[in-house]
Amino acid sequence: VSQTLGVHTGKLDIEDFGALPYVIMARLEALLKRAFPKITTEVLPPFKDHCQYTTQRERLRRSRLYLPGNQPKLMVNAGIHGPDGIILDLEDSVSPGEKDAARLIVRNALRTLDFFGAERMVRINQGELGLEDLAFVIPHNVHVILIPKVESAERIREIDQRIQTLRKEVDRSSPVFLMPIIESARGVMNALEIGEASPNNIALTIGLEDYTADLGVPRTREGSESLWARNQLVHAARAAGLQAIDSVFSDVDDEDGLRESAKKAKALGFEGMGCIHPRQIRPIHEAFAPTETEIEKAQAIVAAFKKAQAKGLGVVSLGSKMIDPPVVKRAHQTLALANASQKLSPNWQKPE
Repeated sequence: VSQTLGVHTGKLDIEDFGALPYVIMARLEALLKRAFPKITTEVLPPFKDHCQYTTQRERLRRSRLYLPGNQPKLMVNAGIHGPDGIILDLEDSVSPGEKDAARLIVRNALRTLDFFGAERMVRINQGELGLEDLAFVIPHNVHVILIPKVESAERIREIDQRIQTLRKEVDRSSPVFLMPIIESARGVMNALEIGEASPNNIALTIGLEDYTADLGVPRTREGSESLWARNQLVHAARAAGLQAIDSVFSDVDDEDGLRESAKKAKALGFEGMGCIHPRQIRPIHEAFAPTETEIEKAQAIVAAFKKAQAKGLGVVSLGSKMIDPPVVKRAHQTLALANASQKLSPNWQKPE
């Protein structure tokens, strides 16, 4: 590392407690660049084949697991817990003095670690620091950028423009999607404008710790203080054609509270939640899975629609209710979610 960065003399003592090579490389690079700020060369670990998979605009985002960007020990096995997405965080969980090292660790993790199919996400910092973060992750196959504390469409356009410039510089063909995080009263009021600010937006999510702090009220388990804002965000997301993703449930020891919160979120129209601990993933997936009644109804709708199509009918009814294309689309989505939740038989086939 030192020779690649042009440092050929000096003494360095390393206490190794089992860190993986990509971590040691990042720590050394951060140390040398702190000592010699003019160094701009990067030391990149080989890009592993399992890191080069892509994502899709439409996919399950029931759970997204937050991991501090400066704690690589939490990253190595994060994928085996089965979250839909893994967020390598450069913002709130990283102290100001560690942000430079966190960038390099996250960069190397994106090039090295197998997340077992979880969507590869990075939460950047606010302001100019967040724009600078992008250069450390866009060339290294991040799938989704989470943008914190968004209050205006202009911030989304600023981030998106910087990403497109970086993509051209490194000849990256795969898209980079955006997930704005709404965390203030102003952000909630501008949610639709924010959601429509970029074609690369895939979801809107809300951060309730900062939102309630902005209101000057405590966050409660019942969530009455944030109900209006969460409803606003769901409506804005739907109007913009995006997914609506709820906040994290902050008490990792309260599984009953988590399940109740996830159940309420699903009822409001959210499609997922954030996680701050791996043991929150399974309860969230179970809470967002369709019920047996919902699955049976969806199967009946799809079957009735297929029969009507076979007969050349443009209108179909199920019992006393008419079935139109939006209802059929929702039934397809329910069955896909049921399949992902392993609640359908192995021989189930996706409806055409």
